[in-house]
Amino acid sequence: MALNKELLQRIIDEKLKPVVKKVDEQAHYAEDYILALSEAGFFQSANKEQSTLLQDEAAVVRETSKVCMTTAFCVWCHLAALTYLRNSDNKYLKQTILPELESGVKLGATGLSNAMKYYSGLEKLHLKAEETEEGYVINGTLPAVSNLGNRHYFGAVATVDSREVLVLVPTDIEGLEMNERLGFLGVNGSATYSCKFDHVVISKDFVISEDAKEFCDIIRPTFIYYQVPLGAGVIAAAVEGIEKVKAKQNGCNDYLKVQATELRDQYERINAELNNLAGNLTLKGIVNTRLQAVHDTLAAVQANMIHNGAAGYVAGSVPSRKLREAYFFANLTPTVRHLEKIKSSFA
Repeated sequence: MALNKELLQRIIDEKLKPVVKKVDEQAHYAEDYILALSEAGFFQSANKEQSTLLQDEAAVVRETSKVCMTTAFCVWCHLAALTYLRNSDNKYLKQTILPELESGVKLGATGLSNAMKYYSGLEKLHLKAEETEEGYVINGTLPAVSNLGNRHYFGAVATVDSREVLVLVPTDIEGLEMNERLGFLGVNGSATYSCKFDHVVISKDFVISEDAKEFCDIIRPTFIYYQVPLGAGVIAAAVEGIEKVKAKQNGCNDYLKVQATELRDQYERINAELNNLAGNLTLKGIVNTRLQAVHDTLAAVQANMIHNGAAGYVAGSVPSRKLREAYFFANLTPTVRHLEKIKSSFA
């Protein structure tokens, strides 16, 4: 079944556009929007080829990001959680929890920023687990997990003996303390919390993988793939912003070096690369695309600011919001420096 673009746009118009400023300025979490996408079937994977699934869900992220990248980031978090369960061998998670996540009964978050950095040698794992007959007892703190609420699950990797285990954690579980994180330059409406584990008991039913390292190697390309349209959407918004002020000051913007046409070409190139990678997704291919997308996105929002002039420098302006969103995209795990380190291993 083809992606219903008209329905997607209607949900964006009705559920997201009215709250964008509230998301950016009042840390509002657009949960109703994500639920509306879920209920409309945009995250259903049944009877879909993998390439089609990747392209369709990337389109949802991209179209959302054109309007609000903070909320698009939350959609990406949800897709990351779906990716974990879709690739797990745990029948309970695939048959019981995955349908709840795909339909919006529950929502998901990633929780693997620390693990992804750990497996690239950037930092230590923050969680430790002790194996029991029933499952695992986990202690430690994850400093920031986004897209969380009272109906959510998130992934977490913990050290157990000489290996790591990947589990799915419900936010209402006993022993989990969540504290909201605010004060960021942008994305304060991303429902981001620090998560402290105090003897949290995870049953075997909620173990995504007993070999977290191998599992992360499997899902890493998809994890990164769904991030790229975050940048593509921001570039599209920059193109729109530049075109809106084309006639400003008697068309003086025509003298600027970077024009909407160049940015539109970059946007179309990124989408073409994503479509090609959907049929043959490799870590090398998606890392190169993701890295270039970051640089293209940063250049696009800077051009948008220059084209808009003083109006873009006003607090709360769309160009200034897109500028802040782009810098978050650059610092989203894997960050630019993280990507460059991964890229160096391909040589």
